[in-house]
Amino acid sequence: MLVDSHCHLDRLKLSSYPGNSLEEAIQAAKARDISHMLCVCISEQNKNTVVSIAQRYPGIYASVGVHPSDVKGEVVSVETLKEWASEDKVVALGETGLDYYYAEESADAQKASFKNHLIAAAELDLPVIIHTRDARHDTLDLMDQYASRESAGVMHCFTESWEMAEKALAMGFYISISGIVTFKNAEELRDVTRRIPSDRLLVETDSPYLAPVPHRGKPNEPKYVREVAEFIADLRGVSFEKLAEQTTENFFQLFKTAKRDL
Repeated sequence: MLVDSHCHLDRLKLSSYPGNSLEEAIQAAKARDISHMLCVCISEQNKNTVVSIAQRYPGIYASVGVHPSDVKGEVVSVETLKEWASEDKVVALGETGLDYYYAEESADAQKASFKNHLIAAAELDLPVIIHTRDARHDTLDLMDQYASRESAGVMHCFTESWEMAEKALAMGFYISISGIVTFKNAEELRDVTRRIPSDRLLVETDSPYLAPVPHRGKPNEPKYVREVAEFIADLRGVSFEKLAEQTTENFFQLFKTAKRDL
């Protein structure tokens, strides 16, 4: 059994399926023993769609939040985030965080939004899903100030240094690895992936983006989290079965309101 701890089911490319339906993509993943998926929200505009997908399908859970690249205009408030999180099958806040690579001009608004997500998550005792790019210092600084050490969260699609990973781990966070780890130029990430404690490791697709080798260049899907897990198992010198069992256990330890039973 495997869990895709981070995917965007509302954005999947479905043309390869005869019925062009999301249900077919979900069943294709389950046929490869991917039993649960976390469908991640990026904005108020897709929140209802993400939540409705989770509520419609067994084994699918949702997050609610505003991606740093989608922070525009008025910053979402703590109270609004808490209201969004009251929906059935919502198990986390995010994805949130800081992205100065694509949207440095909105850095102040991003920081305000990130802060509110961290505060709301702590008040609700829910984990937070963090995206960070070219913003290591500010990301860690806000996490240190406002993140809960008990519910913490996950650094998703991690591509940063071991130094950053260590600091996040010390705050109680998990580290999630995507198909990027299979890319030819990802040796630093592979080194980080070898060093993550086994009880803090998650796997994800971030689909429809970042398909792992040998599917690189194609639209990504939750079913390909198996290739990510197989690669990581080999990298860490453990069996695929052990890696799958551990990362599944980690998912349910972190996202405590998600249920194992389908």
